[in-house]
Amino acid sequence: MIKIIIVYFLGTGGNLPTKQRGLPSVVLKRKKEVFMFDCGEGTQLKFILGNIGLNKIMKIFISHLHGDHVFGLPGLLASFSFLGRTKTLSIYGPHGIIDFLNCVLENIKMEITYKLEIKEIREGLVYENKEYLIRAIPAEHIIESYSFIFEEKMRPGKFNVKKAINLGIPRGPLWKKLQLGSKVKTKDGKIISPEDVLGPPRKGLKIVYSGDTRPTEILAKNSLNADLIIHDSTFSHQHLEKAILTGHSTCVEAAEIALKSNSKLLALFHISPRYPNPLILVKEAKKIFPNTILPSDGEKIELRYVE
Repeated sequence: MIKIIIVYFLGTGGNLPTKQRGLPSVVLKRKKEVFMFDCGEGTQLKFILGNIGLNKIMKIFISHLHGDHVFGLPGLLASFSFLGRTKTLSIYGPHGIIDFLNCVLENIKMEITYKLEIKEIREGLVYENKEYLIRAIPAEHIIESYSFIFEEKMRPGKFNVKKAINLGIPRGPLWKKLQLGSKVKTKDGKIISPEDVLGPPRKGLKIVYSGDTRPTEILAKNSLNADLIIHDSTFSHQHLEKAILTGHSTCVEAAEIALKSNSKLLALFHISPRYPNPLILVKEAKKIFPNTILPSDGEKIELRYVE
């Protein structure tokens, strides 16, 4: 049974790469799947160094078509081919993502060794299966842009070993089937339902990636009770006018969204190169929302379930 989601911060800067911070890219690793949000220049190297897994089921979500969020895609696609990827790679992005990638693939004559699926998105549900869903909501930036909500569905309740034994269910495959929500039949013909041995359903994990955006009510609403919100924090609050002009947020505004949404943890992200020592951003944000972190490139955190 899955216990954690690992969050890799491959690139945490914005606009221009610096010695300290590369361009935006965040990866979630859940079971045997990988989810990437944005792909700035140099992402392929950090992905490889992170030992995330070359040939896993993978989906990439692009928030918008500014260069610092998409210029890493051609290099990533090429590196995956050179390294022998075979599994399908799915890319989701705003209008124009298909033309952008087709232009690159046709003119560079890049040979792709795996199936590539490219889909343009709108506001709403982007992907869903029986365990989780991913939604896009409009961000307030200077071009079409989206924030993404990754949310697990309710998980089965905790398995009650004592009840299972008392009901005569032998330890082994039948326990697993019940945990996965299927009815089972014992040797004496008794039908046991999952609710007979499982506790109440348990909440899954919820992770929000804001992309480039001004703080918005729709983002606060959709981030309600998030376990982690990764929010645009390009500027110190003393540069609020610059944030408004460029369609970004300050660290204080990010903290206000985290507070308003009752999120558990805020990660400041997309840090402007004008701050060689961005600890001032953490200090400002923590006055509003104490549980704030400032990840560095290459850093990873683990999100665990509360059992």
